Amino acid sequence: MTDLQALLDRHVRLLADWPEPGVTFRDITPLLADAEAFGHTISALAARALELAGGQVDVVVGMEARGFILGGALARELDAGFVPVRKAGKLPGPTYGVDYALEYGTATLEMHQDAVAPGQRAVLVDDVLATGGTMAAADDLVRRGGGVVAGHLVLIELVALGGRAALGASVPYAALATY
Repeated sequence: MTDLQALLDRHVRLLADWPEPGVTFRDITPLLADAEAFGHTISALAARALELAGGQVDVVVGMEARGFILGGALARELDAGFVPVRKAGKLPGPTYGVDYALEYGTATLEMHQDAVAPGQRAVLVDDVLATGGTMAAADDLVRRGGGVVAGHLVLIELVALGGRAALGASVPYAALATY
């Protein structure tokens, strides 16, 4: 076990049967509340993002809602822009939208049509990779906008749910911890 995985083990709370029975939610709010642990986590994400993207990240794309927190801090660390990907109907102006499957249902994600310029290198970040639907949907949105998906990056991967397979092998991928 790496020091980073041990840090996440100490700061990520497990909540059984939330948001519905049978789901074990990984709550990162204790990690966010600890400035030192959060700082180490963002530094580790930044190092992995640069590694995945071959040293060039123009924008960080974060998925609602915890991906906003990680993505905003990561973008600042990388001196890159930040692009929010939101649930349907939350962004003003013209958007691209895509339906996707969750571990416990379906949803729609949207991104502003002008959020990623053609050719911009984007690293997509979220807190957890479960079935891969959210990350795959965000990947589709970035590509529809003309961006280049340079990496998929998550804090935690739930290996048993097989989400990495939903992303394919063409884009570099990293998880800071696996369970």
